[in-house]
Amino acid sequence: MAESFSSSSSPSPTEEIVRLIKRLSAYVTFKMSSLFSTSIRNLDSRSIGAIAGLAIAVIFTWRAIRTPPGEPRRRQPKRRMQSAETSSAAAAAAQSNLDSTTLHDVSLPHEDNGVQDVVDQFFQPVKPTLGQLVRQKLSEGRKVTCRLLGVILEESSPEELQKQATVRSSVLEVLLEITKSSDLYLMERVLDDESEARVLQALETAGVFTSGGLVKEKVLFCSTEIGRTSFVRQLEPDWHIDTNPEISTQLARFIKYQLHVSAVKPERTAPNVFTSESIEKFFGCV
Repeated sequence: MAESFSSSSSPSPTEEIVRLIKRLSAYVTFKMSSLFSTSIRNLDSRSIGAIAGLAIAVIFTWRAIRTPPGEPRRRQPKRRMQSAETSSAAAAAAQSNLDSTTLHDVSLPHEDNGVQDVVDQFFQPVKPTLGQLVRQKLSEGRKVTCRLLGVILEESSPEELQKQATVRSSVLEVLLEITKSSDLYLMERVLDDESEARVLQALETAGVFTSGGLVKEKVLFCSTEIGRTSFVRQLEPDWHIDTNPEISTQLARFIKYQLHVSAVKPERTAPNVFTSESIEKFFGCV
């Protein structure tokens, strides 16, 4: 028991150093007093130097022991305080800028809406023009042949042309764009010369010959369906537009592309034959 008690109450290394310093101080004090009690004349320069060196060593040793090894220097807290103050100032400035920006955004919502509208208008898709659509559909075709009845004219049979000929107003704009990019030929079967004259007069009245690149010499007439087929094969167009499915079938081997105008799509068509209710719808005019 006594042995364990003595081990638990043994002094720490720091306490031993303190006791040693105290003993050394007491010894130095005793020596100093004994020295000063004697005559100063009995001391030589070596004794005085030794005493002064011993005193200085004691002072520095005492300071080193009292200062903990992990204690920072006196200037470090000041630097930390300065850095903390700088960080606080920067945070305050950032918060001030954020508040001012937020206030600006809240106070001027109409300006943001105006800018957004401009951006939306700038990036909205551009709608192609009719001319661009026509050129795209024709695949840059340079020559086009087209039937008159049921496509350009309101009438659908040669018998009706003996009475009247009326140009469809909705087709004029498409015709104009076709004549701008392609060499257009119009053709039809008629029963007499009077019907031919009525057709030419109707086209002229509608402005087909004045507003576009079409001339009367490019309006061809024949008396049979076979004659129209011959016209097409002789001209060798890139596109032919017709309403007769039999002619479209016959020309499929010779003509690159065809447009069959009909409200009802035929059951069987060649891969190069397209079907539409009208040329206006095919070219995206309506």
